[in-house]
This record gives sequence, structure tokens and C-alpha cells, in this order.
Amino acid sequence: MRRYLLDTGSAGDYLFRRHDTPARVRQAQARGDRVGICLPVLGELWAGIELSESKAKNRPLLIRGLKTLALWPFDIPAAEEYGRLLAVLRRKGRPIPQVDIQTAAIALSLGNCTVVTKDKHFNSVPGLKIEDWARD
Repeated sequence: MRRYLLDTGSAGDYLFRRHDTPARVRQAQARGDRVGICLPVLGELWAGIELSESKAKNRPLLIRGLKTLALWPFDIPAAEEYGRLLAVLRRKGRPIPQVDIQTAAIALSLGNCTVVTKDKHFNSVPGLKIEDWARD
């Protein structure tokens, strides 16, 4: 079993049925893989709902979509990995947004976990497996 952690953009693609992401999620789940998001991504998704002009329409879509995804916490092993990654990226002069470092740290702490993203800055994270499911 593999794990796939959707970053905020990919989670939005899944929830709002954009690109190939919904089909790829269903394919992975049919193979017995786990697909989910992490708590930092969930926070960004809720912020997007709050800032949206279609809040009443988008809120139920998020709630319904959450029932189909795993939810991984930012726990102690992820916090330790976050500290390591933040230091590595700063030393390399490659800072990325803190939520994305948290997302990468959670994926690395889970082991056998791939981050699904369209964001190229995840390429700066050493050892992180990345896939883009947004192909049309």
C-alpha cells in the first residue's frame, strides 16, 4: 500500500473535480492505496472557503470530500522532520512556504508517501517523492 498526500492545490482539484485529479484519486483508492491530506492543508482549504465568494456552495463540497480522504496529523515525528527540513532548505537558500514544509515533513515522517502537487518548489525538498495528477 502506498500513501498519497494531496497538497492544497491538488486537494482543491479533487474537491472541485478539476483536471485528472479526481480520477487519479479513485484509481489509487481502487488499488488499495491511501489518499489523503494533512492538517496544514486542511487549514488552507478552510481559509480558501472563508475567503471565497461561494462560501455556502464550497463548504459542503469540502465536508463531503473529507469523508473520502485520510487525514494525517502534524505530530511529533512530523515536527522533528519539519525542523530538519527548515534548516536544510535555509542553508541551501531555498525557502518555501511553511505550510509546504509542514506538508513535506508529514509525508516524509509517514514513509512510503508521495506528495501530489503542481508546485515546483517541492522539488527542493531532499528525499521527497512527488507526482503531479493534474494532467488534462
